[in-house]
This record gives sequence, structure tokens and C-alpha cells, in this order.
Amino acid sequence: MGNWVVNHGLSSLILVVWMGINIFIFVYFYFFYDLGPQFIYTRHLLGCFHRSMRKQLDKNLSFHKLVAYMIGLMTAVHTIAHLLNLEWLNNSRQGDYDTLSTELSEIGDHSNETFLNPIRSPTTTPSYVAFTTIAGITGVIITLSLILIITSSMEVIRRSYYEVFWYTHHLFIIFFAGLVFHGAGRIVRSQTQDSMSEHNVTYCKDRPLDWGKIPECPVPQFAGGAPGTWMWVLGPMVLYVFERILRLYRSLQKVLLRKTVIHPYNVLELQMQKKNFSMEVGQYVFLNCPSISQLEWHPFTLTSAPEEDFFSVHIRSMGDWTRDLISKVNEAEKVGFLPRIAVDGPFGTASEDVFDYEVSMLVGCGIGVTPFASILKSIWYKFKESNQKLRTKKIYFYWLCRETHAFEWFADLLHSLEGEMEERGMHNFLSYKLFLTGWDHSHAAHVMVHFDKDTDVVTGLKQKTHYGRPNWEKEFEDIRNAHPTSTVGVFLCGPQALGKTLESCCARYSDVDPRKVRFYFNKENF
Repeated sequence: MGNWVVNHGLSSLILVVWMGINIFIFVYFYFFYDLGPQFIYTRHLLGCFHRSMRKQLDKNLSFHKLVAYMIGLMTAVHTIAHLLNLEWLNNSRQGDYDTLSTELSEIGDHSNETFLNPIRSPTTTPSYVAFTTIAGITGVIITLSLILIITSSMEVIRRSYYEVFWYTHHLFIIFFAGLVFHGAGRIVRSQTQDSMSEHNVTYCKDRPLDWGKIPECPVPQFAGGAPGTWMWVLGPMVLYVFERILRLYRSLQKVLLRKTVIHPYNVLELQMQKKNFSMEVGQYVFLNCPSISQLEWHPFTLTSAPEEDFFSVHIRSMGDWTRDLISKVNEAEKVGFLPRIAVDGPFGTASEDVFDYEVSMLVGCGIGVTPFASILKSIWYKFKESNQKLRTKKIYFYWLCRETHAFEWFADLLHSLEGEMEERGMHNFLSYKLFLTGWDHSHAAHVMVHFDKDTDVVTGLKQKTHYGRPNWEKEFEDIRNAHPTSTVGVFLCGPQALGKTLESCCARYSDVDPRKVRFYFNKENF
């Protein structure tokens, strides 16, 4: 339970609070419309048939997606409900229901009367109201914007056409602007307080034909509710504008490109310096290259250590923006003039928990290895400086990749660590295993021919690459036997399915005796 609280407690608390607020708002306004006496006639007009069906997460990206799903769902519910409302309002105007519904629909046809039914003529269609009123037009704009935002957020589009996703996502400005004006048409109307004091609803609702003819039942007057969406939108919009201003300010601060390195297979390393920049392991920054786009900012995990006098990122060519950046750097190096880079950050939670364990298991998948570059460097610096606060005595590093070229750029770091550890006689400090999960027959044949070489044919490292997936039961068993009285921290930056496997192994191979080996799973938020 304690391990679960450490990994999921804060995000779960935020989720519970957020859901509680949404449930409160829903229940509050449900009873406001369901019990409010000023809506008796409104409820009758919209509810000619009794309807009893009443049905209706820090990981910032996960929470963002959850909010988006809720917005999409509530938009669908809201749209369908109002389409049904318009149909019922139209039927009431046609006189298809009871006498009370017909009389309520005809109020407003004469002077000194205020309408309840927004369909003002028997010849008016629901489609006409939907596309000519403020509520209808803004509703269409809001819905189209949301459809474009959701469809362009699909993973296949986001990964292959990131710019389409990025620009389309900013339709949220139109979405919220339309949302603010959506209620200005005041299409949902209720009986006014003055009318309720003169018109006894309990007595008069059964005598609609006598309205205006007897003193007890004057013709009821109605008014639309004041728009209130702005109250809910204003706060978040102020925070958003403030964040954009802060980003603009940070983007104007000078960033010195200290060094650029093109690693194999089009991986660009940028080493930068910025005044008052302070980072921790596991954090990330947003980068902008004005010569490519003034508006686009892309997140990249920091691969440098806090102990270094610069900060760095490794950028793999995976889309239009990254390809353009690598191309510009290549061209700029020829003429000696590097493109301007703007940096915002760092952001994210520091991963200093790695340093709190005697033994650490670091598991990275594909590009998920980038945060471990920072961690490995930082641990190495602390070890060299004989940092007394560092408890780590042994690191086990696992990296799983589908393609051989993914190993190339990170192999440089491992190669330098290999050399330094041998020089200091500390070759047992870091043990690493690289797993290639995808290969073809030609690659296998090449490996077999060069198997007797001292270094690996894929990475050039002394540690040979493994083919296939790790046998995690065996890995945990070996570590438990090698460290029978240690606390082992297991850190993953990879898919959820692997996380479940590692978490299960942590529970299975931990000893019930707290004085013996214990494995603690940590799902890092990289």
C-alpha cells in the first residue's frame, strides 16, 4: 500500500478531487433545474413524457486526456439532449401534446408577453433554429472544433503529422470562445420571480385556458438565464495567458549552443547553456527554433547531469520539425552560424529516488532510455566525488530496442563509462544488458560470423547484445541472490504492460523479512 501511495497517491487524489467537483456541479444544476419552481413550465414543455433515466488523472498528460474524454462525452450528451429538446419544442408548437404544452408554446405571440418556447412559428423547423440562433451557431462551431481536435489527436496522426496535431489542437481557443457566447442566446428560459408571485403555478397549471382571464392566473412571463460559462472559463484562461507570457519571456532569454553532435542514424545532441538554469535528473525542457516555426514548442528529456556545466538533449529525426532542425544544424555548421534555439523549462518531477537505493535496476525501452542518460551520468559524478549521501553501490541497466540503430547514440555514453570504470578499478559498479527484440536473417548471420570478437558488432561495447526479450524471473532471481540483504529500486521508462510485469516480479521476489532483499517498483513520470 505504501508503494502504491508513493507512485499513484498524488495523481489519484487530484483525480478524486476533480471528479468530486464535477459530480457536485452536475448534481447541483440537476436539482436546480429539476426542483426549481421557476422551471415547472419549462420541465413540462420538455418532459411531456416522464423520463426517469438519470445516468450520466501527476501525470499531466493522463489528466489532460481524461479531461478531454469527459469534454467529448459531455458534448455528445449535451448535443443529443438539445436536439431532442428542439424536437419536443417543435411538437409542442404544432399542438401534438396536451393543452398546457400548446398554451405555453403560444405565449409570446401577443404584445406584453414573453415567450418560453424558442420556436416561434408552427412552420419553423428545429434545423432552422439550430443554424440561425446564437446557441445553435456557436454550438455547431464548438462541435466542429472539438471533432477536429479529437480526430487530429489520434496517435497515428500525432506521430506522423505532428504539425497537423499541434496547430489543430489550438482550435481550443475557438472552442472556449464559442462556449462563452453559447449561452448568450438564453434559449433555456424560466418563469420570472415577479410572475411567480402573481401567477400561482400550483393553481394555474391545470387551467391554461383561463390564463389572462381570471385575476389568480395572469399570463406567465419568462426570461432566459444569464450566461454563466465565462465564470468557469475565466480562471483557466487567465492561467493559460499567464503561462504563455511566461514562456514568451523565457524564450527571449539568451541560450548559448555550446556544442552540437550528430550521432549515428540522425540523432542530434545539443549541449546548451543558459543563465540561472537549474535542473534535476529526469526533467525535460521545451525547445523552439524560430527559423523553423515561431509557434511550435517540442518537449525533450534532458540527458545531461545536474553536475555538468551545461544541459543537453538528444533529438531523433522522427518528424518534420526534428528533420528540419537537424538539417539546419548540419547546414549551419558548414557556415559557422548555428540557428537560434529558445528554451522553456525545466519541467517535471525530479527522479532523485534512484539515489536512495543500495541497488538500482533501470529499465528503458526504445527512446525511453533518454532519462536514464541523465541518471547514469549523475550517479557516476556522485560516485567519483565520493558523495556521502549516495547510497547506490550497484546499478543494473537494461535497454530494450526493436532496431539496431537505436543503440548507436547511447553506446557512446556507455563506452565512456566502461573506460572510466576500468581505469578506476570499479568495473562492477555498472552492469548493463542491451536487448534487441527485432532483427532479420542477414543481421543474425553477420553476428554469427563476428561472434568471437572482443566487442559487440552492434554497439562496439564489451558487453554483448542479447537477442529477444529478457527473462525477468531469472534477472530478479540473480539480483536477489547477489544482494540478499539490500533494498533494490526498480525504475521503468517504458510501456504499461512491461510495468505490470516488473511490478509483479518486485512483489514475488521480495522477502517478507525486512532485513532481507526487498524490491520497490517505481513508475517514473518521464
